[in-house]
Amino acid sequence: MGADMLAIDRAARAIGQQAVLSVQGLSVEFGPSGNSVYAVNDVSFELAEGESLAIVGESGSGKSVTVQTLMGLIRKPPGRVTTGRALFRGRDLLAMPDSELRRIRGRDIAMIFQDPMSSLNPVLTIGLQLTEALREHQGLPVKEAERQALDMLDLVGIANAAQRMQAFPHQFSGGQLQRIGIAMALVCKPSILIADEPTTALDVTIQAQIVELVVRLQKQLGMAIIWISHDLSLVAGFVDRVAVMYAGSIVEQAPVERLFAAPVHPYTIGLLNSIPSLNAANTRLVPIKGAPPNVTLPPTFCAFAPRCEHTVARCREAKPVLETVGAGHATACWRWRELAQAPRMPAAPIERVAAAPASQAPLLVVSGLKVHFPIRRGVLRRQVGAVRAVDGVSFEVMRGETLALVGESGCGKSTTGRAVLGLERPDEGSILFDGKDYAGATGDALKQRRRDMQMVFQNPFGSLNPRMTVGRIIGEGLRAQKIGTRASRDARVSELLALVGLREALRNRYPFELSGGQRQRVGIARALAANPKFIIADEPISALDVSIQAQIVNLLDDLKTRLGLTYLFVGHDLSMIRYLSDRVAVMYLGRIVETGSTNAVFGAPLHPYTRALLSAIPVPDPKAGGTRRRIVLGGTVPDPSRPPPGCHFHPRCPLATDICARVEPQVRDFGANGAGRHLVACHHAGEATP
Repeated sequence: MGADMLAIDRAARAIGQQAVLSVQGLSVEFGPSGNSVYAVNDVSFELAEGESLAIVGESGSGKSVTVQTLMGLIRKPPGRVTTGRALFRGRDLLAMPDSELRRIRGRDIAMIFQDPMSSLNPVLTIGLQLTEALREHQGLPVKEAERQALDMLDLVGIANAAQRMQAFPHQFSGGQLQRIGIAMALVCKPSILIADEPTTALDVTIQAQIVELVVRLQKQLGMAIIWISHDLSLVAGFVDRVAVMYAGSIVEQAPVERLFAAPVHPYTIGLLNSIPSLNAANTRLVPIKGAPPNVTLPPTFCAFAPRCEHTVARCREAKPVLETVGAGHATACWRWRELAQAPRMPAAPIERVAAAPASQAPLLVVSGLKVHFPIRRGVLRRQVGAVRAVDGVSFEVMRGETLALVGESGCGKSTTGRAVLGLERPDEGSILFDGKDYAGATGDALKQRRRDMQMVFQNPFGSLNPRMTVGRIIGEGLRAQKIGTRASRDARVSELLALVGLREALRNRYPFELSGGQRQRVGIARALAANPKFIIADEPISALDVSIQAQIVNLLDDLKTRLGLTYLFVGHDLSMIRYLSDRVAVMYLGRIVETGSTNAVFGAPLHPYTRALLSAIPVPDPKAGGTRRRIVLGGTVPDPSRPPPGCHFHPRCPLATDICARVEPQVRDFGANGAGRHLVACHHAGEATP
């Protein structure tokens, strides 16, 4: 099978291109023999000089383990390489002694990690960490190493590079840290750059900037790239080839345009169907059913068979081998010839709950909300300023609708949601829920507020008690509110498990025994236990794979219809929000800059910041270059403790004029033709972006 894959790779490369890396039959296991986790199973691929290859798949598919093995990061128990070779310019990386591999790692093959903060030393300055690699691998003197480090920081777009060389990692934003991680990986000008999900934790605008930066640097330096991702739409516009992994094996590999145009493996088709489309209004996401595979089972059959709608007996009896589909295109599926003739499954129509009419009384009314966090310094901890996290926010949420609160990290979305729930105390403003002001509520009033309003948190693992079973976690709110008897609470837990699509058998499991999607379902069930009227969902899908995201989005929408729920959905993934929300409110630096129906905001955005957000969303179309024409915003997000005067967005706005820096824009209604209110706070709303 490895030889077949290599032959396919060679056929795909243009004549004259040389393979800088050749991986042959790589298998990696964890744990003791006889009780192993089969993380990577007989993986083979080649990477040509200057080529970009994306390895995609859900969490646990073996993507990161594959590239970490190439870097020599999995050499000791509990991990072990059982078979295979990895030839870098003809030399086997897996057989090299550690001393020789250390000379190659960083100099010839470099890696950008998913979490830049955890890959940087928090007690060393950025300059010291950058120059260390140059002095170690190239033997440069201090002055020359500092000069090259400065050049690299300039190249990746770090402003005031000479000054920032003396700063520590915690003094940078997430996007800046990722740029520094890229600078560290590229400072020795490697032949191969491995990017392990470097944009997963970033906002869509920063994500687009990082992708553009890496692509530009690849062309300048002529290096090859292996890009690890779970998001096919992200890699569509800039890679040459895509390898799809499932349960430790490559199940399909093809040039990027062919993979998107004519996928043949059911798993690849499922991943593509899970990708949200900004053009598919009022349609339902199509998730991959079931859960990721059990990788403790020996790879002796098709691992995707339990989730596949096309399974036959042979799929459960023998593992399919990679077969050639076309030029540079291979797949491991017993039924690929039949599937190649079948049309792609379209998204099914969805019956969406319409937004409540404007005349209906809202369930939630937020007026002039301000939440400021004091900045204290000195021995006496005197207040010297404040972070204006929420700086005058007003909005309404109608009964039975979903209002999405969107924007970049740090704009105040989550703080707004926490203030509504009562987890943060507002400095100014009012919050009316169901006609009542719960500010300062105590006793029975506070208890009722907590029953009527619940929250689904961003990190499902961090929000669940690791010492409690699933059943106790879901029933915790019922016990706290003293609702029902023990028997009725147990029955309610069973009802909630079924409601969110979890088996009764999971009732006695602990959170660490569940997948990410299952844990988020437990969080949703816990929030629904006391029959609330209002749910605040704080980025509940950001940590999940795209296929699991589709499951959770569909579940939330189904529950809204069945239970008559009202949602405040906090998020930055605009493509997913397109499917779930009835209206959208866009936040920037503590203020709402645009509010309107989902169709109006996505179809005809009027604020330049909204346009910039939408232009940065990856489009799953290689021919479209992966993204729309991106609106590049100048500068960085201002310090929320010292927001700019006038319009907070004016320092980065392509339409800004003198009035923007002096006068705070008033909210104006641009709604027309009975489409509802379309509120925009901008002096130049609707003007064409240059």
